[in-house]
Amino acid sequence: MKAVLIFLVRTNHQFTNFLRIAVFIVMAWIGGLKSFPYEAEGIVPFVANSPVMRFFYNHPEQYSAHKNKEGELVPSNIRWHKQNATYMFAYGLGMMIVLIGTLTLLGIWFPKIGWIGGLLTFVMSLVTLSFLITTPETYVPDLGSANHGFPYLSGSGRLVIKDVIMSAAGLVIASDSAKRILTEMD
Repeated sequence: MKAVLIFLVRTNHQFTNFLRIAVFIVMAWIGGLKSFPYEAEGIVPFVANSPVMRFFYNHPEQYSAHKNKEGELVPSNIRWHKQNATYMFAYGLGMMIVLIGTLTLLGIWFPKIGWIGGLLTFVMSLVTLSFLITTPETYVPDLGSANHGFPYLSGSGRLVIKDVIMSAAGLVIASDSAKRILTEMD
């Protein structure tokens, strides 16, 4: 038992680097998927309902009439998404997410860059978690079951709540980077 504890203490920095790699994988994958229409269309309810982000779309109030199921091809909805700036916003957001993941990963070698990546991961996660407040689709709709609304998370809500972990990871990474920066200053 003591040997395991000592091992965990001695390898803490390697585990923090593993956390950096894990954050990078998630960010690169999710950010990269933003360049595909199904993913761009999938984030529309979050962006359209966000008081901070809805201005990125041309017609956020109309989104519910133009939802596609994942993999569904409805030409009129695709035309609307093009006019709404759905795809352009998603491309930009995807690039930003990949950039944050890359900054976080670079923290393995460059603590100042990792510190920025960790803080940006934390902030991005807070924005994502705000969707639990602003987006009705994050809770099970009232379709007759007694289990609807808060606290019953829908698939979208379960996806969003996971950002609690990303916010903690961002702070751990930023903290580790800050410790390394301070050590270098001494």
